[in-house]
Amino acid sequence: MFGRGFTEIRLRGRWFAAALAVASVACGGDQAAGGPGRIDIADAGFMRPESVLMDTVADLYLVSNINGSPLDKDDNGFISRVNPDGTIAELKWIDGENSNVTLNAPKGMAIRGDTLFVADINCVRIFNRVTGEAADGECIEGATFINDLAVGPEGSVFVTDTGMREGAGGLEPSGTDGVYRYPFQAGRAGATLAKGPDLGGPNGVAVSSRGIFVVTFRSGEILRFTAEGEKTQVVQRPGWQLDGIVFTNDGGFLFSNWADSAVYKVDAGGKLAKLVTGVETPADIGYDPKRNRVLIPLFNKNEVVIQDLGGS
Repeated sequence: MFGRGFTEIRLRGRWFAAALAVASVACGGDQAAGGPGRIDIADAGFMRPESVLMDTVADLYLVSNINGSPLDKDDNGFISRVNPDGTIAELKWIDGENSNVTLNAPKGMAIRGDTLFVADINCVRIFNRVTGEAADGECIEGATFINDLAVGPEGSVFVTDTGMREGAGGLEPSGTDGVYRYPFQAGRAGATLAKGPDLGGPNGVAVSSRGIFVVTFRSGEILRFTAEGEKTQVVQRPGWQLDGIVFTNDGGFLFSNWADSAVYKVDAGGKLAKLVTGVETPADIGYDPKRNRVLIPLFNKNEVVIQDLGGS
């Protein structure tokens, strides 16, 4: 999610510690670091892994690697393919250093059919899901920090802009916070679902028949939008730094929180519980519905954690 300059942002948020204690939730049965059903993929060559997405057709996990600053247009980002047993299938399957690929600082990803969409600073890059071959992408005018993508039931791709830019002390808010809907089809234009700094740094996005769910990094919120852009606050915890969100088989959803190095679950009944602990800088999480696993990129540790959740 964030890289160079993020330390300064976190230090300014230390006063939220007391609020976090008051806002604590049930932690029984949480999966601690090194716990059962966990695979830690370390020393594999990941470089600032920001997002993990399951390719359910190929039965592989895709890992986006920023490889530098999240805002540098250095064309050295890459996407890895990982087997479900944690072995590396191909470290640099799609590589910005190849002459026919532009990939600067890849973050969130989404798949529609045989098309892979990748968030990359102010553009959405498009690749073939099978071959990795690049296709024409699209840039969003005015966006500064495109962070995550999700495909809706009708096929549109929902895009978040966290609204960040380089400042004198590192990353700082740019005011371009937004949530967009793009069809990525010839002759059809994108639309703005919501826009403005009051969105609190939209980060991860997940879409289902229940709505468009967005987690925010700066304001610690989970927001639900309708297709018309109406906003409802589902959760808010001052000081939480939320990154990824995914729906689960049982009708609930998971989200990652940098503030306490954890992944939380909200079940179908709305109950909130801490599920996985000891995962430092958990970025844009993925979900394996076949094995009921959460896939957690550890941004600052250059690792990926695969955690079984039990059941099916």
